[in-house]
Amino acid sequence: MVKARLRIAVDDSYSLFLDGREIGRGGGWHQLTEYDLTLLLEPGSHTLAIEAFNAFKQAGVLVGLRVELADGRSVEVVSDQNWKVAPNTDGRWEKRTRARANWPPATVMAVFGQAPWPGIPGVLKAPQIYPVVLQFWQAGWFQIALLSLCAFVVAVCLRLMGKVAIQSHAQQVVQRERARIARDIHDDLTAGLTQLVLMGEVARSTLPAGSEPRQRVDKLCEKARSLSRSMNEIIWVVNSQRDTLHAVASYICKYAETFLQTTSIRCRFDIEEEMSDLPCDMGMRRNLFLAVKEALNNAVQHSKATELVLSIHRQGQSVVVVMEDNGEGFDPALADQERNGLSSMRQRAAEAGGVCHVISRPGAGCRVEFVVPLVCATRLHPNLLSRFWKRRAPLPATPPSAPTVSTPTVHPSPPTP
Repeated sequence: MVKARLRIAVDDSYSLFLDGREIGRGGGWHQLTEYDLTLLLEPGSHTLAIEAFNAFKQAGVLVGLRVELADGRSVEVVSDQNWKVAPNTDGRWEKRTRARANWPPATVMAVFGQAPWPGIPGVLKAPQIYPVVLQFWQAGWFQIALLSLCAFVVAVCLRLMGKVAIQSHAQQVVQRERARIARDIHDDLTAGLTQLVLMGEVARSTLPAGSEPRQRVDKLCEKARSLSRSMNEIIWVVNSQRDTLHAVASYICKYAETFLQTTSIRCRFDIEEEMSDLPCDMGMRRNLFLAVKEALNNAVQHSKATELVLSIHRQGQSVVVVMEDNGEGFDPALADQERNGLSSMRQRAAEAGGVCHVISRPGAGCRVEFVVPLVCATRLHPNLLSRFWKRRAPLPATPPSAPTVSTPTVHPSPPTP
């Protein structure tokens, strides 16, 4: 094809479509509008459609298309009785390649050159029309692929939300079971050990002082008290209602206060005033507490200190526990790792997802620092997942007899003489 020109005049207005795409509009029978369709008419079949409108009578259409081929031939399409009139009720008529059987043929009102076209109207050229260039994101394959990807992402999100809801429900069951175990241990084992201590105290009072049986009973009572303290620690670790940072800080301070009461070491507390209730799982609480317990035990046995400062603060997404004493200190490079429990503290901190730093030198005291992240401890905690599990079952309340821990009141120690 060398050239394709279309001329059209309509009384009163029109819209011109080629293959369903509107390529122009205009009006007025007194002039022809010319369209250059050379770039649009590719080899193959095409659909040429016109929507004409007249406010007073039936619309008149005058149109002619001339296509010049490369071999010198030409093809002409003119407005005659071969055109069909599509009813207004027939949708997408402008894209149909074949006229329906119920479409009536167009009526020839007059031959060109006669009234109402006594002469050749003037030609008004329309801007040249270029073919539509589709970007890759406008292509059908890309849009289908994008919709498929969106559907896949939605399916994956729904699947993950289902897993989160199921895991949250499972953890709720675990939380209730932990609370039940803590209650049973307290009501049965702890109460039994308490009765054992009382019975030992009664038997001890009936024995003469300094006798061998009384010494054995004393050892039995002390062992029962030790087991009772250990059982209370286990209850605290197992109890799901203590899975918060505030509970961890309170219990560590209470334990340090009780542990150092029988020693010559005065303890100062430096606790963050607004300790948050961020969730901390059982593993993190247990390992952090055992690491602090080991550090306190080392300070009592080896430091020869008179004062110890226990500090608990949040630092970003981590909790930092620092114990610093004014003892005789030591050289960490020369210390017996097993004897001083350094390896145990580092291992406990590592199991909690954190690190342990020991800073000391002879004559300058010792500083033990535990840095444990809170992010890893909050994974899939029920408080964070309650938005996905609306029908959350309430946890059983802790019985009044269960041991509770509150943050100790900090009293400044008197200055060292």
